[in-house]
Amino acid sequence: MGIEADYVWFDGELVPYSQANVHVLSHTLHYGLGVFEGVRAYPQANGKAGVWCLDEHLERFELSARMIRYPCPYSREQLVEACIATLEANGHTEAYLRPLLFLGEKFMGLGARNNPVHVVVATWPWGAYLGDEGMQKGVRIKTSSFTRHHPNAALQRAKVVGHYVNSILARYEANDDGYDEALMLDHHGFVAEGTGENVFVVKGSSVMTPPALNILPGITRWRVIDILRHEGIEVHETAFTRDAFYVADEAFMVGTAAEITPIREVDRRTVGTGEPGPVTRLVQKIYLDAVRGKVDWLAHHITAGR
Repeated sequence: MGIEADYVWFDGELVPYSQANVHVLSHTLHYGLGVFEGVRAYPQANGKAGVWCLDEHLERFELSARMIRYPCPYSREQLVEACIATLEANGHTEAYLRPLLFLGEKFMGLGARNNPVHVVVATWPWGAYLGDEGMQKGVRIKTSSFTRHHPNAALQRAKVVGHYVNSILARYEANDDGYDEALMLDHHGFVAEGTGENVFVVKGSSVMTPPALNILPGITRWRVIDILRHEGIEVHETAFTRDAFYVADEAFMVGTAAEITPIREVDRRTVGTGEPGPVTRLVQKIYLDAVRGKVDWLAHHITAGR
């Protein structure tokens, strides 16, 4: 789905979409030093937008910026207002939100430290990240030949622009081989994550997910862990190898964009029965209800639009 929007919040102002431009010599364009977030808004019972886990996303945005040594020049309150104002200006009640901090043009080179810092917020409608069929029937994934970044090679807790070259190459490879998504391993050969999603494996009465050590600690991941534990399902944050998928009863991917997407096949091996299982469906239903304000105990994660 292409981007459809009328306005972008750019350094404190709403500007027409066509005018939200950057210089070709912007530092981030050349070197990838910048941070971003992916957030979703969903329509609530009153017909207005409600932004899911906005505060958590903006906290990670601020921490990511701090980790790359470019603290965000706007306060949390200003960023919240920017997100709500951009949704409102675009008339969006169900949309994806993209806060981005990037370095503009002035100096070039890896040692440049004094380029202007810009912050933007864009919103646009975005459907199921891995497709409607993937949400309903599950996706086919393959183990990538590309390894997830070593913890000492990148800031794993930061959502850094340049990190995603690794993910893009893995995604291209998987798609070119006929799969929907890639499964990435870490430098020890343990399961890390998808190219933009965290992963969960269900076996018997318990669920496993990789620990938040060599992965981006996803906000949806934390909410899914909350849901599982609330439903009395045992969750283990532990290292495991890719063959855990081969013998699993169920598996699914989670993320702000991907939401809760079942996995039906890994490396040409059917997961469980080849259809989304009861745990996956339970988590998917509770999550999709929660983001729309229908689950009382999770309602505090919604920031209401105007």
